[in-house]
Amino acid sequence: MFNIGDEIVYPMHGAGIIVDIEEKKILGELHKYYILQISISDMKVMLPVNNTETIGIRRIVSENAANDAIDHFLNCEEDENNNWNQRYRENIEKMKSGNLIDVATVAKTLLLRDSKKSLSNAERKMLSNAKNILISELVLAKGMTADEIKEILAI
Repeated sequence: MFNIGDEIVYPMHGAGIIVDIEEKKILGELHKYYILQISISDMKVMLPVNNTETIGIRRIVSENAANDAIDHFLNCEEDENNNWNQRYRENIEKMKSGNLIDVATVAKTLLLRDSKKSLSNAERKMLSNAKNILISELVLAKGMTADEIKEILAI
């Protein structure tokens, strides 16, 4: 169980801070929800307390792990898979994993591909989402601003 003030990651949405825990009555049953303030936006998300493991909610990575993700991002090479449909499915699985290195891989490989050939609309949206998720967790793990993280990553 997480507490107010904990920094967590919600796969496919990003990292943030639990600002509240609320109870809501739905169909006559009382349910608890974490209220997550995403670190790089004004967005708040309600997460059911009972489903955190199923959803893949986890604590943010350590500063050392964040440094490893930055190094991985900076040194990552282009994905050679030219089948965009297969590449898209593989990238979705990486994003769903919530693993910061996987998210960094998706962001970097799509950035590299976009610099050579225009991405499809679906991959362009995935690139934007991957960058936001990566930045949101790095902001919290490193105690830096989003602009500082973007400068380090050169994005």
